[in-house]
Amino acid sequence: MKTSTAMPSSIASIPARHPPPAPPLWKTYLSILIPMVLTNFLQAASGTFNGIYIGQLLGVDAVAAVSAFFPVFFFFLAIIIGLSAGATVLAAHAWGAQDAARARAIAGTALALMLCVGLTTAALGYAFAPWLMLALGTPDRILADAVLYARLALLGTPLTFLLWLTTSMSRGVDDAVTPLKTLALATVISLASTPALIQGWWILPQLGVAGAAVSNMLAFALAMAWMFWHWRRKAHPLAPDAALLRLIRIDPAIAKKILTIGVPASLQMLTMAVAEIVLLRLVNQHGPDATAAYGAVNQVMSWIQLPAMSLGITASILASHAIGAGRSHRLPAIAHTGLRLNLVVTGAFVAAAYLLAPLVVGLFLTQAPVVALALNLLHIVAWSVLALGMGNVLVGVMRASGTVFGPMVLGMFAIMCIEVPAAYWLDGKIGITGIWWAYALAFISMLVLYSAYYRLVWRRDVQPMA
Repeated sequence: MKTSTAMPSSIASIPARHPPPAPPLWKTYLSILIPMVLTNFLQAASGTFNGIYIGQLLGVDAVAAVSAFFPVFFFFLAIIIGLSAGATVLAAHAWGAQDAARARAIAGTALALMLCVGLTTAALGYAFAPWLMLALGTPDRILADAVLYARLALLGTPLTFLLWLTTSMSRGVDDAVTPLKTLALATVISLASTPALIQGWWILPQLGVAGAAVSNMLAFALAMAWMFWHWRRKAHPLAPDAALLRLIRIDPAIAKKILTIGVPASLQMLTMAVAEIVLLRLVNQHGPDATAAYGAVNQVMSWIQLPAMSLGITASILASHAIGAGRSHRLPAIAHTGLRLNLVVTGAFVAAAYLLAPLVVGLFLTQAPVVALALNLLHIVAWSVLALGMGNVLVGVMRASGTVFGPMVLGMFAIMCIEVPAAYWLDGKIGITGIWWAYALAFISMLVLYSAYYRLVWRRDVQPMA
């Protein structure tokens, strides 16, 4: 007896369905990049407006006192970025492989590591803040305020560390919008509370320069509480329910993988922090006005670097998703798309900085000579952020594939063997402007070295992490 294999006419008449084509890669980039840039924009806005409040309400010395803490903050930021990078890459690998349970286990170990580091940093930082400020060569005129601000800011590092980690991992599991909403809330709280705490409005204490640090702690605590509530309400994969809380422990195997990626990233950032401390000592030798100008330039540069930093993170997330899904062949296309977007997006920010810098700098520096110095320094270095963004994209893709040691060594070489010696030599030859020429030289050197490594080593043998 024969069995007919012919398809019924009613089914045969239905046209075959094919999955919708994947969106262009640049659109996928922008779906993560735009919320991330806006998130970082809010972070930069909060810092800039705090600087404006301090400059307008307390004067140049207060700006200099807060600026003196920047290299210390950058030092600890290196730890946050490293651990967050490792956790986000691994979480994105798991998410690309559609393994939500694995992503939650990674989050639990990352949270445990970050809590340990944050609490240790707060305790040691508070105790040694006076020594740190003296070691930086902080001018006597601003030393007391600088120490007070540093102590309070360091006490808040556990909150800062946790907020940075959780928002970073959220992007790794395809949620870039919640971090945007969270930082929007933190920014609004900070903008409202900073002047109130500086001047002691209503029944609040008058804290002076310490008000900015206390305001940041308050804003981060309330914003993170909202984010956790929002995650639970939306059944977010990283929502802090009882199951996730049980996972907040250090799993040795997961911790090893996080640190394998995170430690090289942290070491490179720590190298940059050490270089920043060394260069700040050079700046401090030119007096408090130069220190205040240094702080103003850093404020504006933090805005220009938003897309450059965000593109590197986005490239790493997209590359990690591709690796987790078994599509490593897409990595070169992810890198090339990121490079092209950097020219457009970062280029627009650089152009805007040159146009708007006089307005922005004048908002939180009130003395004309200091404003003029800051603008001169900014004009020297701003263009080089384009090179920084291109280098970040290449490093982001390579990091997602587990290639971390080579880029780390090259980055450290550019900082310690090119930037720092050039800053000393140029400072001696042409004065303080030479320090900013050294920054630009470092960004260009990194791009050249990363490009050579990407083309000559990485592209020949891409071995994604298991």
